[in-house]
Amino acid sequence: MAEHSFWRFSRTLHRAINDRHFEDIEALLDEEVDWALYGPIDMFPFLGARHGKHAVLDVIREISDNVQIRRFDRERTMLGVDSAASMLRCSLAARKSDKSISLRAAQFAQFKAGGLISMRVLVDTFDLVEQALGRKIHLPKMAN
Repeated sequence: MAEHSFWRFSRTLHRAINDRHFEDIEALLDEEVDWALYGPIDMFPFLGARHGKHAVLDVIREISDNVQIRRFDRERTMLGVDSAASMLRCSLAARKSDKSISLRAAQFAQFKAGGLISMRVLVDTFDLVEQALGRKIHLPKMAN
């Protein structure tokens, strides 16, 4: 049985971010890849939507410039023939300060002929913003 495209993509993305091996990830991206990382774009400019291989490679390089992956655990993963969904708990380190960052994310990927054609990542942004600010955000209660 052949390895699912998601596992190969995941390992290669990890290497691209941590070790800056961008050639390998480039080979796994479709020319017209549709990519979106949902989160606070004003605080983290590498978040947001991108279209096309070169735009996505620029984002991956920018992520690599800013963070290093220390650890990630998949809480749940569901694989389809050409798709995958995963809940992740990630431990990152800011490259400039070595500050620890932890986050949870949901990742949804689609593949065609082994190449990534679509990626959607939803980040637990409230927790991420609190970590970036270095303090708790206190919101008013909406109901009793």
